[in-house]
Amino acid sequence: QVQPVESGGGLVQAGGSLRLSCSASGGTFNRYTMGWYRQALGKQRELVADITSGGSPNYADSVKGRFTISRDNAKNTVYLQMNSLKPEDTAVYYCNAVSFRDVLRGRTYEYWGQGTQITVSS
Repeated sequence: QVQPVESGGGLVQAGGSLRLSCSASGGTFNRYTMGWYRQALGKQRELVADITSGGSPNYADSVKGRFTISRDNAKNTVYLQMNSLKPEDTAVYYCNAVSFRDVLRGRTYEYWGQGTQITVSS
């Protein structure tokens, strides 16, 4: 079991950059797939990016070329570097950890952070 905690949210002008961090303590961090999700006002929560335990990243089309996800297993931390921010990136961003240890038994385990607000002004 891990306990994700996000940090790094805030207000930024369009075109600017922010870096989010998620520390996930309490478990074997390097065995989890880590992801960033976001939920804008009035919209469903959506995947922004994730990264497997082996370091393979995946991005939503809307952020490709602008955002970079990375992980530092020694620090039990995943990062989301956000560049060229747009007003439509405004949302609450959530860190997610998924364990596939029991996937052959038909189960996965997910752990969520509390979220951090990103507001991009035009």
